[in-house]
Amino acid sequence: MADTNEIYELSYQLDDLTLTALACGNKAHEPVLCLHGYLDNAASYLPLMQQMMQKSDLLSDRRIIALDWPGHGHSEHRSVGAHYHFFDYVSDLVTLFSLNNWQAIDIVAHSMGAMIASAFAAAFPEKVKSLTLIDSFGFICAPEEQMTDQLRRGLLSRVKSANTTRSFTEETAVKARLHVSDLTVEHAKLIVKRSLIEIEPKSMDTVGVDSASILYRWRSDPRLRSVSPYRLSLKQGQQLFSDIKCPLQLIYGDKGMKMVVTGLKNFSSGVNSLQTTKLSGGHHVHMEKAEELLPILHHFFSEIKTSV
Repeated sequence: MADTNEIYELSYQLDDLTLTALACGNKAHEPVLCLHGYLDNAASYLPLMQQMMQKSDLLSDRRIIALDWPGHGHSEHRSVGAHYHFFDYVSDLVTLFSLNNWQAIDIVAHSMGAMIASAFAAAFPEKVKSLTLIDSFGFICAPEEQMTDQLRRGLLSRVKSANTTRSFTEETAVKARLHVSDLTVEHAKLIVKRSLIEIEPKSMDTVGVDSASILYRWRSDPRLRSVSPYRLSLKQGQQLFSDIKCPLQLIYGDKGMKMVVTGLKNFSSGVNSLQTTKLSGGHHVHMEKAEELLPILHHFFSEIKTSV
């Protein structure tokens, strides 16, 4: 079958914004949309894609599409004057689905991507066949009495100047990512490589220069690091999450984010049916345990198919 043994790049033109993605599988097969977390990119699903290609009997009838969110990976940044509001990502999905004429498809989503996918599944239930959340459950909420402070901190964070001209080696970038995550070196390199852009050498002779001397800067939009000017209240978040009607499963790491346990406490009561799987791993358990994740997804999708 065409394209089953390679990982390839895709791009989508959403109005004035171009989004990119990594994909594998036959282009004629039903898509599984994979959504990454905050400051990650499509490369966080490379281990899953590699497993899929090695084990051709699992998900052989699916095409994996791992999206780069706006401002992340190789996707374009939002326009000048725009910001990265949570619900604008949901709007991006609405446009993406319309562009591709996708009907109900399966979504696999990690961390921030899981929250966006949850809001999308709630508001557009006809578009989501199933939802797999990875180390994330519910939404980040804040007490209503913190609204004013949240607004102030969010707007002030936008005026901080970001140094986008700073250059560094790939090794330095990987070390920086390891410092703020529980990623392994191998997995940090996958994500970081897609997050960097090489600085063009000016007048220096590049012949014989080893890769450790090549300088890069971050591709990601500095505006991603600004603080959100608003948060949902817990009651709002619970109402939104309770409107997810598709088959829902949670896969999380035993050393992952504490918000998963809190999320299960705060949001699971409104869910009709939920499957949960705890794996040995951290927040990026889908990268660490891709070999175990593949049959879990295969079984979940097969159950849905036979129950219809």
